[in-house]
Amino acid sequence: MVTAYDYSSAVHVDSAGIDLILVGDSAAMVAHGHGNTLPISLDLMLEHCRAVVRGAPRPLIVGDLPFGSYESSAAQAVESAVRLVKEGGVDAVKLEGGAPSRVSAARAIVEAGIAVMGHVGLTPQAISVLGGFRAQGKTVDSALKVVEAALALQEAGCFAVVLECVPSPVAAAATQALQIPTIGIGAGSLCSGQVLVYHDLLGMFHSPDHSKVTPKFCKQFGNVGAVITKALTEYREEVEARSFPDAICTPYKMSCKDADDFASVLQKMGFDGSAAAAAAAADNAEKLVHRKPQEMSTNGVLTAGAAV
Repeated sequence: MVTAYDYSSAVHVDSAGIDLILVGDSAAMVAHGHGNTLPISLDLMLEHCRAVVRGAPRPLIVGDLPFGSYESSAAQAVESAVRLVKEGGVDAVKLEGGAPSRVSAARAIVEAGIAVMGHVGLTPQAISVLGGFRAQGKTVDSALKVVEAALALQEAGCFAVVLECVPSPVAAAATQALQIPTIGIGAGSLCSGQVLVYHDLLGMFHSPDHSKVTPKFCKQFGNVGAVITKALTEYREEVEARSFPDAICTPYKMSCKDADDFASVLQKMGFDGSAAAAAAAADNAEKLVHRKPQEMSTNGVLTAGAAV
């Protein structure tokens, strides 16, 4: 499973044959620059869900229920889940936590006919209670709570459970105890599956701000951020040097007659400078059409000798 937030990333994930896409509330951090997942609204999550659904027709798509959209009551949870499915187009929803109220919410959503993925261990929506983004299950009591919460969510009807930031023995124990799949994130290799955020696994961010929240369990399978920065820098440099756009990237032409008539009309209107600019551009375009291959540089720009 990969966490993605928009159409273009969904297209890539689908093309790679990934089985599941999570439209995560981590969009608050990755796509909108917040320091945690709490600020994102249900309405904004719906926009992200719709974009991902348009880009990925094959994978199972799971939408996160954002903070504040399901905690008040089971009825609120069902209403929010229905919106994610009906308006967002997702196949299932995910909610965080294993407290009795969250288990009840999961059960109510399942009974309403909507598939639910659970989430235990580190639950980012509870950072106020947890004291930040802290690993869970590091003591016997804490580890047992993780396993018990996962079992309670299974009993409520969840089809899978995310295990986040727990020691590998805890994830292995939970996976063995459950009859539904576990999806690990920072939980070792013994889960049924794994999930990482699209931007993190591709190495898209290099800013100091993002490095503060990039999890240490994440492996970068690419260095896409460096490629993006290099391309943007080359674009800026070519624009400043006026080597872009070249002839290949200027495909729209006027006939010589239309260009001459256009310049004449501009001159009659008193736009002498514009008429001269239009005529010069038309003359340059005509030279490019009749250029010889050896007169072109490697990037398609006329050499100095060809421009005279």
